[in-house]
Amino acid sequence: MSLETTINQDIKAAMLAKNEAQLRALRAIKSALLLAKTEKGASTEITEEAEIKVLQKLVKQRKESADFYKSQNREDLYQIEAEEIEVIEHYLPKQLSTEELNAYLKQLIAKLNVTSVKEMGKIMGVASKELSGKADGKAISESIKSLLS
Repeated sequence: MSLETTINQDIKAAMLAKNEAQLRALRAIKSALLLAKTEKGASTEITEEAEIKVLQKLVKQRKESADFYKSQNREDLYQIEAEEIEVIEHYLPKQLSTEELNAYLKQLIAKLNVTSVKEMGKIMGVASKELSGKADGKAISESIKSLLS
């Protein structure tokens, strides 16, 4: 079953349950997927990788907003963003733990024979492709820096 079908079913369930936070997040996902499908040059069907990228983008936007609201002492708005993040992350693949990420990157560093932070780009390119949807780019970058320093 496609993500779009799942989202539509979950929207109906959220409406029946009168779950406003879940409904807000699901509608945002549906809207973002529709925009991705109708972009210029896009095919009629959206790929799983593209769906994951859309979801990651939504989570990233909400995390940035939540951080801003937290810094401005707007706990009410922060809570709304946090609820939506939780709902959206439910549809993303399971994220790698820090230990799993570090173990993978250690193997990759050994395989590519990288010894300094100056060669970080080599690892980032491969790791970003292979870990797409499973780890955040920022987390990958920080882990590589800590392993190479």
